[in-house]
Amino acid sequence: MSCYDYVIIGSGIAGLYTALLAKEAGSVLLLTKGSIEDCNTRHAQGGIAAPIGKNDSPELHFQDTMRAGDGLCDPKTVRILVDEAPDRIADLIKFGVPFDTLDGEISLTREAAHSVPRILHAGGDATGEHIEVTLSRRVRMSSIKVLEYCLATQVLIDGGKVKGVRALDCHTGLFEEYECRFVILATGGAGRLFKYTTNSDVATGDGIALAFQAGAEITDMEFFQFHPTAVRLPGVPSFLISEAVRGEGGILRNVESYRFMPDYTPEAELAPRDVVARSILYEMKKTGSDRVFLDVTHIPARRVTTRFPHIYRFCLEHELDITKDLIPVAPAAHYLMGGIKVNIWGETNIAGLFAAGETACTGVHGANRLASNSLLEVVVFSKRIFERTREVDKVIPTLLATQSDCYHLEERKRKLKNVPKLNLPNLQSLLWDKVGIIRSGEGLSKAVDILATWQGSLSQPTDRPSYELNNMILNARLMAEAALLRQESRGAHFRTDFPKPSINWQKHIVFKISSNA
Repeated sequence: MSCYDYVIIGSGIAGLYTALLAKEAGSVLLLTKGSIEDCNTRHAQGGIAAPIGKNDSPELHFQDTMRAGDGLCDPKTVRILVDEAPDRIADLIKFGVPFDTLDGEISLTREAAHSVPRILHAGGDATGEHIEVTLSRRVRMSSIKVLEYCLATQVLIDGGKVKGVRALDCHTGLFEEYECRFVILATGGAGRLFKYTTNSDVATGDGIALAFQAGAEITDMEFFQFHPTAVRLPGVPSFLISEAVRGEGGILRNVESYRFMPDYTPEAELAPRDVVARSILYEMKKTGSDRVFLDVTHIPARRVTTRFPHIYRFCLEHELDITKDLIPVAPAAHYLMGGIKVNIWGETNIAGLFAAGETACTGVHGANRLASNSLLEVVVFSKRIFERTREVDKVIPTLLATQSDCYHLEERKRKLKNVPKLNLPNLQSLLWDKVGIIRSGEGLSKAVDILATWQGSLSQPTDRPSYELNNMILNARLMAEAALLRQESRGAHFRTDFPKPSINWQKHIVFKISSNA
């Protein structure tokens, strides 16, 4: 058995950034189930938020984040996020990330629900890609051992502490075990659960499944953010049209060219994502269409092409010149606010097991993530994980005392007839229809029963597709069960049978594997 100080699972910005820090303190193994370039982060267009502008402050950023989180952000973690942001931006610059500048200063733009311009970009609308490429290049040039096409299948625990990781070589089909002092899960989100998603194929909730099966706590799974504007064209994958496009003055119109957002909210196109996404769904239903349109034709063409070169080129490849043509868009699954419950140091309730990035739930995002806070959360809390692991005498987890209710996934006794066949398209359609942007108790109950039936029929996985399907079913159950339990509407979670927030639900739902499971 090979032995390392750190085993890091995932090759997005969270995994790469943590690996580059950790190599200064010990030996590092980075496992990734695909190529080191396969990740969700490279698709992040919006940018990274940080209160570094002349008219900005950590306090303003704190207030905006708390407001977006709709009563469920953890104030302590949000304080850490905004206070440590400038130093982490400085770290990325030292690593060589080429943030856009104007007259020698970093350019800042504004996005929905931010009170001032505070979004840094690299390459206009290719921020995630630039950060990812910069970090992956440094990892490849470093002493970090990277195993590509290697899928982690189990976190090994001994006496309540991490012992190592079991992994499958996706090429040979052979299993290998790697011993270590610390395991850091940085596997990203679970957007592939949904029929329409901006996520890449790798976003199958693997880290959440690994953590749950190892005994870690999973929280806030009902809060999944749906991006309001993804390209909707026949045969074309859902391609994200950044929040920043509306921040720059983009207007939403229905199929009759009517600007509809002012009818739904005074904030119009700059309302929070959940409000915009639901408004678009209502408008699509009202007009009998599967799309609306984003209009930037009134913005100077040069500004559009230089500010959004990636979006401009993608649309042009599909015969849309966005300086002259309206962009057909519709909502798509985008970002998971919940995940593995961690404290302010990225620790789970299992000694030696950490989580970072979208797979973790730090408490920063609450019920609704503020745009562009996710990349910032990655670098702030990945750095804190590294700092914590250097304090060897302090690695016994101390979780935050947030108000929460703990649940187990129970076996469902209800016998269903005419259960759909278990396959990926049916799973994605079920989640989109029943656990999507607009939910109901009846739909959620049906989804939970079908998912439990599917889970009971699963066989032992043997390869990457079967492991991913098992992981997705588990994530889907956690999400649907949490959404069914939360009898209110809050942030990204909206139920037609409980359309208002309730003070009784200003708390977190936590799942943990049953001790007799």
